[in-house]
Amino acid sequence: MKEDILHRLEKVRELMDKDCVDVYMVCTNDYHMSEYTGDYFNEREFLSGFTGSAGTLVITKDTAALFTDGRYFVQAKKQLEGTTIKLMEMGCKGVPELEDYVEAEVPDNGLLGVDGRMVSGVLGMDLKDRLERKGAHIKCNFNPIEVIWTDRPAFPSTDVFNAEFGQSSNDKLNKLRDNMKDEYGHIIATLDDICWLFNIRGRDVKCNPVVMSYAFITHDDAYIYIDEKRLPQDVKDRFTKEAVKVCPYDSIYEDINNLGGKKILVDAKRVNLAIYMQLESAGAVIVERQNPVVGMKAVKNDTEIKNLTDVHIDDGAALTEFIYWVKKNVAAGETITEAGAAEYLDGLRARIPDFLEPSFDTISAYGANAAMMHYHAGDDSAVLMKEGMLLVDSGGQYMRGTTDVTRTIVLGKLTESQIHHFTLTLKGMLRLTKAHFLAGCTGYNLDMLARGPLWEEGIDYRCGTGHGIGYLLNVHEAPNGFRWKHVIGKNDLCVIEPGMVTSNEPGVYIEGEYGIRIENEIIAEKDYENEYGTWLKFRTLTCAPIDLDAVDVSILDDREKAALNEYHAWVRQKLTPYFEGEKLDWLIQATRNV
Repeated sequence: MKEDILHRLEKVRELMDKDCVDVYMVCTNDYHMSEYTGDYFNEREFLSGFTGSAGTLVITKDTAALFTDGRYFVQAKKQLEGTTIKLMEMGCKGVPELEDYVEAEVPDNGLLGVDGRMVSGVLGMDLKDRLERKGAHIKCNFNPIEVIWTDRPAFPSTDVFNAEFGQSSNDKLNKLRDNMKDEYGHIIATLDDICWLFNIRGRDVKCNPVVMSYAFITHDDAYIYIDEKRLPQDVKDRFTKEAVKVCPYDSIYEDINNLGGKKILVDAKRVNLAIYMQLESAGAVIVERQNPVVGMKAVKNDTEIKNLTDVHIDDGAALTEFIYWVKKNVAAGETITEAGAAEYLDGLRARIPDFLEPSFDTISAYGANAAMMHYHAGDDSAVLMKEGMLLVDSGGQYMRGTTDVTRTIVLGKLTESQIHHFTLTLKGMLRLTKAHFLAGCTGYNLDMLARGPLWEEGIDYRCGTGHGIGYLLNVHEAPNGFRWKHVIGKNDLCVIEPGMVTSNEPGVYIEGEYGIRIENEIIAEKDYENEYGTWLKFRTLTCAPIDLDAVDVSILDDREKAALNEYHAWVRQKLTPYFEGEKLDWLIQATRNV
């Protein structure tokens, strides 16, 4: 594998030299700025060997560097070893920002090569402006991958299906138009936004039920750019009734040329550089602001909330069955690997009638492997032993919504530090769960509740505390989330509104030793109003026991004990109908008062 990477880098540099390209930048994207992509788009992985879901590769004539965030530092170190690619640990002391690095590496009057379809408009235009100040330029159609990747997977093209949940596509389009002000039209490239807007889903991206498409919305018309052969008759009929015009997938690039002089709403974070630059070339008047669909989609409607509330009980029952199974069988000396455990859990979820697929690849990480936040167990995965902890982060895509939950499960004897760190994590998770806050707060205002118990002891986790979650869409959904600081490029500044679903997942990660994470999904709800304003609270959706075998009750305060007991009483009530006999006895013990 390492030899393959070295050979590919050599081939890239040959093509760079041929086209006079000084620096080549490869982002982790598809043409739609998706976080998770189909195999066809795994260009950065192909050139670097790094399999994480976030990262940017920068190749010069003599060097190569991979920028990624704290979730992947441990993983990237391992996967980049022997490739000559330097790991750039984003956010760490002495590590430049990506834009600064690229700007410095491109010489005066030099050339940066990119596939403009796979670079966001905001990043690409920033680099374009920076480079032009030093007489350098961007080559937007540089794509050596097309030459090098001879056995590239097929372009995704799955069947589309109807997916209406409580709100018609017409209603959504009209609400969008109300947000368009005086713009002539709005170009949308993000797949989850398009699927939500038109009430469709597909299977083009593993674990993300979306379809490759673009959209253009005016005050009078709605265009979706997609291969019409993929649409079943019921979707075609509905589109005809709703006056939605279906156009060939790639023809959006031709149609842009007809927008000269017109005001076009563009979210530069969510369209690619090729679209943005073509709009400029066509003479369109670009109005930059957030795609209104992002905020609309984040607030779940009554039907979606009811469905999510229901599906989390079924999903939690499957996870609880798994926790019982893995604890019992490891204690009995059964040989179970990380991968085998993940497969068993995935199989339990698959029994739920409206299950479609996992919402992401299940993370099953034992011991030191759990210190890698997005670890993936391969063929050589570790065998679970009668000591330490197993971290399992998993979820499902159902017609009733999307789930995401993490449990750290005790398999045997723990160290004092493991128990202490688990309890600190739990304290933070419970404090955020019980937040009571005024309308107008963002995730920045509340993040400290989760981080506080760890920060008090000089411990941090190099990621956000939580992210928004879609409805039968992306498991990571903007714009809501919990963070302690702004991260450039992240859309995480929004006000928390009733109906927004967010993960609550603090953790501790000790490299080479262990990792701990406890994650529940919580939904914001209105509590009451008084002279100070409107007060909000969170309601927990996730329904599965938290392992009390790792809890040091002595460091929980009375409020935290009450919150934990309240949660476990609810879990016990909701899950009791799913179990009987020995399993029910275990559930009652697992949800006991502390």
